[in-house]
Amino acid sequence: MAGQMVTFPSNGHTCEGYLALPAFGKAPAVVVMQEWWGMTPWIRSVVDRFAAAGYVALAPDLYHGKVTDEPDEATKLMMAMQMDVAAKDMSGAYDFVASHSASTGKAGSVGFCLGGGLSLFAATLRPFDACVIYYGVLPGVQPDLAKLAGPVLGHYAEHDSWASPDAARQLEAQIRAAGKSVEFHIYDGAKHAFCNPSPEVEKVGGKYDEAAAATSWDRTLAFYKQHLA
Repeated sequence: MAGQMVTFPSNGHTCEGYLALPAFGKAPAVVVMQEWWGMTPWIRSVVDRFAAAGYVALAPDLYHGKVTDEPDEATKLMMAMQMDVAAKDMSGAYDFVASHSASTGKAGSVGFCLGGGLSLFAATLRPFDACVIYYGVLPGVQPDLAKLAGPVLGHYAEHDSWASPDAARQLEAQIRAAGKSVEFHIYDGAKHAFCNPSPEVEKVGGKYDEAAAATSWDRTLAFYKQHLA
């Protein structure tokens, strides 16, 4: 079915999100964390793609209706995002999909750039069964990695000043030191935001890479199939 905007509880308040459901039966869930641009058409397309792959998929709108394709404005939106509010919204998104009538109760998180760090943060707030990070580092907070309930998969670019391979390896080591299962991949020749074909990513030194996008997607689906079944 086509995706739609929904409203769900967020710790005494409400948050909107874009929800898409699989065609048949009950399925595991995936919560998709946005890039710093906001709830863009591309993020909604990722939600649709997960639904087509057989998941209950939801992207919470962490900017509450604001979206941009300009880096300066994206910086302002990211800086204005209150992490305690975002934490409530992401937790509410987990609660919503984990208890959805179409859901099996199993849930994974995934995020891109800013959302990559938020995916990891969210997985320390709620018992996500699997966490996927796309070229993201910690979003200005130090989550308690010991609270991770499931394994972590990371996808990073070789040429990325936003989430460098060195930063990725440091984060991988932190997760492993917390006693958690983790596997990070560095994609040779790839740049930041290699999954996103939208033109705005080139404004921040990113570039779509079809091969890296395809390989990372296949790895993500295999990871979810293993841990959300």
